[in-house]
Amino acid sequence: MTDRQIQDILAHSDHTLLAVDAKLKDVQQIADEGMKYGTASICIPASFVADIKTYIDDRQADIAEADRLKICTVIGFPNGYDTTAAKCFMAQDAVKNGAAEVDMVINIGWVKDGKYDDILDEINQVKAHCDGRLLKVIVEICKLTDEEIIKMCDVVSKSDAEYIKTSTGFAGGGATFEAVKLMSEHVYDDTLIKAAGGISSLEDAEEFMRLGASRLGTSKIVGAVKRLESVNNI
Repeated sequence: MTDRQIQDILAHSDHTLLAVDAKLKDVQQIADEGMKYGTASICIPASFVADIKTYIDDRQADIAEADRLKICTVIGFPNGYDTTAAKCFMAQDAVKNGAAEVDMVINIGWVKDGKYDDILDEINQVKAHCDGRLLKVIVEICKLTDEEIIKMCDVVSKSDAEYIKTSTGFAGGGATFEAVKLMSEHVYDDTLIKAAGGISSLEDAEEFMRLGASRLGTSKIVGAVKRLESVNNI
C-alpha cells in the first residue's frame, strides 16, 4: 500500500476512543494522533468535548479554525433508547461544547416495532439541534435483518442527516463488507455511509471504502500505521 493510499484512509477515518474508562490524558493522546496523522476527526465521549476543543485550539492556533482537527461525539450511546428530547439536548450541548460532528444511535426497538416514521422524526429533530453540524445515524446492523437495514437506508436517506453509520461497536458486532455493500446499494439523495466497529487493518479499511464507505470509525487504524512506520524504519 502506498503512502498516498494510507493518507487517504487516514483522511477518511474518525480516530475513535469511546472506552468507558477513558481518562483525559488518553483522549488528549487521541487528539495528538489525530492532528499528527490528519484524520477526518476524533470521535470521543461528550464529557471530554469542551476540554479537547480547547486542547486542539491551543495546539493548532496557527491554523484556520475550519482546518483544525474536527471533534465528533456520540449521543444516545450505545443503546439508543434515550428519549428524543434527551437526544436533542445531548446534540445541542455537544455542539455548544465544540463538536463539529454528532453520531446518534437510533432506537432499535422502534425498528423492531416498525415505527419508522417516529425514527425519521427523531433524526430530524436531533439534526435541528445540531446547528448545521454533521449528523451520522447509527443503525446497529448486528441487531437488524437485511430487510431492516434496507428500510433504515430509506429512512436515513429521507432524513436531514448526512450519514448512515453501521455500528456502535458495543453491541456484539461491527461493520461487515456485506452490510456496507448492501447499504451502498440502497442509500440515495447523496446519503453517505460510515463503517464502524472492528476495522483493524489498512486492507480492511481500504475495502470498506471501495464498497462505498465515506467514513471509517476505528480505534485501530492509527495504530496500524504506527506499526508500519516502525517496521519501515528498521
